Amino acid sequence: MNSYKVLNNQVFESGHYSIVPIRYEDRLDILKWRNEQIYHLRQANPLTEDDQEEYFSNVVSKLFDQEKPNQILFSYLKDENCIGYGGLVHINWVDKNAEISFIMDTALEAEEFEFHWMKYLSLLEQVAFDGLGFHKLYTYAFDIRPHLYLALEKYGFSKEAILQDHCLFNGEFIDVVIHSKKDSVYLRKATFEDVTITYNWANDPITRKYSFSKDYIPFENHQNWYKSKITDKNCTYLILENSIKTPLGSIRVDVKGEVGLISYLVAPKYQGRGLGKLLVKNCEEYLENYNPMVKILEGYVMEENLASINIFKGLGYTEVSTQEGFKFIKKRHENR
Repeated sequence: MNSYKVLNNQVFESGHYSIVPIRYEDRLDILKWRNEQIYHLRQANPLTEDDQEEYFSNVVSKLFDQEKPNQILFSYLKDENCIGYGGLVHINWVDKNAEISFIMDTALEAEEFEFHWMKYLSLLEQVAFDGLGFHKLYTYAFDIRPHLYLALEKYGFSKEAILQDHCLFNGEFIDVVIHSKKDSVYLRKATFEDVTITYNWANDPITRKYSFSKDYIPFENHQNWYKSKITDKNCTYLILENSIKTPLGSIRVDVKGEVGLISYLVAPKYQGRGLGKLLVKNCEEYLENYNPMVKILEGYVMEENLASINIFKGLGYTEVSTQEGFKFIKKRHENR
């Protein structure tokens, strides 16, 4: 199986269904479906087998090794059988968005259209939001597929725009409908079900590198400490999740009087995406609603942890030097 250099994970699964890097063996099925469904595709003429061979040889084959390909294509499988294909196309790596492309086996459209669209979207979101850290996905569809819009909206996509008289179709100008969905992050309370993932995050070499304590943490120690924290009324312990409920990191505020001591980490897999700043900023907003008695926020950072230093500075914290690094302080009432 080919693999995309840009993706760490190549296979995305849900029960009997999965998407894998587009397979050469599926090319003739794809050709058949595209020609059968040419009415809703941006394809001027029916494809020939020679067209398909040339496309796979000269376009698809080059996508796998590119650092930032303009499209990432997948075969959509039930067990090992290809029943559709699509992917992320017109990828904008600067603005972190992409258009969704998908067609299924024509024989499935009459009875299973909505099911397969929603299943496929759930898999593709794993690629876009988890694997690539994209901000937004969208569809571009001729206004002749109302059943598609129902499936998209049922899955959480919103109608963003109608481009009126945008395309010439069967001798008439028709509208194009654009639906989109943005990845959103939110904080929720940590529960005991998060004990294992927080343990793995805490023991990751990168996390330990920037911790004041470098020692490995035995699971039993973490379990006891974690249980005490999530049940402590003077501790606010939160997990950051995205729109498909993937845990991205954690933040803890230990409260003593009017002072809240911040400790946060971003899951190693998702570092470098600006989530640290979101963790701290969203936590400040959370405390405004759920613990307004906290008037001062503090955070301690090692001197070499430049990312955290920049986050606190960027959010208006005052820097004070300490023996081991820096203490950052923010008086919250100043911003009200």
